[in-house]
Amino acid sequence: MKKSIIAQILAGMTLAALTAPAVHAQSAKPTKIVVADAKTTHHLNLYVAKEKGLLAKRGLEVEIVEVKDLAAARDLVVAGKADVYWACPTAVIAAIANGAPIRIISQVKAPCTSVLVVPPDSPIQDIKDLKGKRVAGISPTCEAVIAYTRAAKLAGAPFRLEKLAGGPAIAALEARAVDAAILEEPQASIAELKGYRFVRSDVAEGIPCRTINARTGVLQSNAAALKALIEAVEEANALILKDPVADEVVAIAHTYTGAPHASIKQGNHRLRFGTTIKEEGLSLLADALVDQGDIKENPGTKLYAPEFKGITWGR
Repeated sequence: MKKSIIAQILAGMTLAALTAPAVHAQSAKPTKIVVADAKTTHHLNLYVAKEKGLLAKRGLEVEIVEVKDLAAARDLVVAGKADVYWACPTAVIAAIANGAPIRIISQVKAPCTSVLVVPPDSPIQDIKDLKGKRVAGISPTCEAVIAYTRAAKLAGAPFRLEKLAGGPAIAALEARAVDAAILEEPQASIAELKGYRFVRSDVAEGIPCRTINARTGVLQSNAAALKALIEAVEEANALILKDPVADEVVAIAHTYTGAPHASIKQGNHRLRFGTTIKEEGLSLLADALVDQGDIKENPGTKLYAPEFKGITWGR
């Protein structure tokens, strides 16, 4: 009788020991990260990481807060209302150079996929043909606009920049209000599917594109969570690169951005996602901003989070 009671007690203790870790794991709260996001297919790795559960399996609860543009995303991070944002590197470089509490923690993709687009019957065949032409582009500090502007000056063919974002730039092309436009994906593919031509798509190929950027306060308080975020992004990158036009990948891109399925399939292969920071290219962009008078000096390695040295940069 006594042996039976003792056996029952020991069995109960063993069962409790086996189930205790599982109960603890279920009760552990995920770490929340708020991402301010101006939606675009350039940020597809973020959307895939979220939809495929790659963030959740690393104990992260990522809230994506939609904003109008990249400047608004930056402002939310600076104000402490968001922790991370994806953005064009020139805007991030300028923000850091001017004292914003932000650091680059990862590359998003490279090279830059923006391209000069012209009507099918345009006389513009090369950079030299841009002299005096009206060219739509989002901003003089956009990395692709910088690349084409420099190439045109070297060819003795400076053009007039009309500051227009993707959708309005295509509308201006269609109305013949501009002669050409510098477009990124998916707008470049939308224009291509309408019959517009790409001119010298190689000009911006040497330039790194988007970066992932974090508020310094979060880096100091929870760098481990941000490292887990980048691990999830790397896994998402592998999924996308394996088949950029897989039905699930295209569906996720469409759901988040509203871009037409056809344009996503047309241009997704151009988005070469990767997390290794292109330090040389970003430094050249910083030098270009100095030359243009947008910043006083190249921030150098102050651009990058020391917590990620040896992980995404400084290898």
